[in-house]
Amino acid sequence: MANGDTSPSRVGQVNSAGDTDALFLKKFSGEILQTFEESNIFKALHTVRTIENGKSAQFPVTGIASAAYHTPGENIADAGNSYLSDIKKAEKVITIDKMLLASTFLSNIDDVKNHYDIRSVYANELGKALAVRFDTALAKVFIAAARSAAAVTGGKTGGILDVSANAMGDVSDSEDDTDNTDPTGAELTAALFTAAQKLDENDVPSDGRFCVLRPQEYYKLITGGAGQLAISTSAVNKDVGGVGSIASGSIPQIAGITIYKSNHIPSTDLSAVSTGDGEAANDVFGGSGVGYNGNFTNTLGVVSHSAAVGTVKLLDLATESEYQIERQGTLFVAKYAMGHGVLRPECAIELQK
Repeated sequence: MANGDTSPSRVGQVNSAGDTDALFLKKFSGEILQTFEESNIFKALHTVRTIENGKSAQFPVTGIASAAYHTPGENIADAGNSYLSDIKKAEKVITIDKMLLASTFLSNIDDVKNHYDIRSVYANELGKALAVRFDTALAKVFIAAARSAAAVTGGKTGGILDVSANAMGDVSDSEDDTDNTDPTGAELTAALFTAAQKLDENDVPSDGRFCVLRPQEYYKLITGGAGQLAISTSAVNKDVGGVGSIASGSIPQIAGITIYKSNHIPSTDLSAVSTGDGEAANDVFGGSGVGYNGNFTNTLGVVSHSAAVGTVKLLDLATESEYQIERQGTLFVAKYAMGHGVLRPECAIELQK
């Protein structure tokens, strides 16, 4: 006897048999698997100059003037009276590196078979790849600034701070240091106050000072280190008007220095590693490295001011794509043409273990 049922054509089945969901698309809800977006820190923390053409840019560097009490009747303009300041001058030239690019190719047949927009994902990932290279290069140049000689004769330098010993080290011996004890949160906090004192002595403006640490060291400032939450040794300010939070895992400032964390602080010996085809045009370590690469075995982070490092930008980060009929696919390219260099070494301090 008829019961009113029917036999529907199940659109999810293969050849009208088997799993009724086999042909249905998986629901992505916009959550396409991508590489986690890298956090770029240094772009806003240094000096950038854009040029329309050319291969390099000049950054004038000047020393400081002196003052003297005047004796009535003496000629100020007479050099023999020592009233005139001989202000030292120099220049820093930063050269544009070769164009840096990231690229990929998407076959047309794969593109039409795919059921989500992979083109925008590809373009985004290529752009992020270059952004990471940009940020990593700047981290290395800030370290180079701390290790550099004075920009002008008689000028000041930054230097290297041994966090565990809390003492300024000799720049020339920094790469051979064998004391590589991991510091505690309390030692990092004390070192930041020492760094602030050094910057004060170098007449570096208080406004705009910052510190970038690896995540491992950043969180020691909050927990105190040793994997335990030790409030008594953390840098979270518990006094009136203090800032910082265990709940949010943040520590905005110590000694007036804004604190950041980054995965782009190098921590290995790269002094013999090539930076790419033709190398970078700027040898920031003066022969003790290759391009932007050097020995970062003991590096923990940097304390600096934006005046320490400069970038010359000829071509900003850009992405483009082109469908190629002869290859039946789309070529994606992300590119930029920039160069980085040290400007004022007295504004940078490297933190080492």
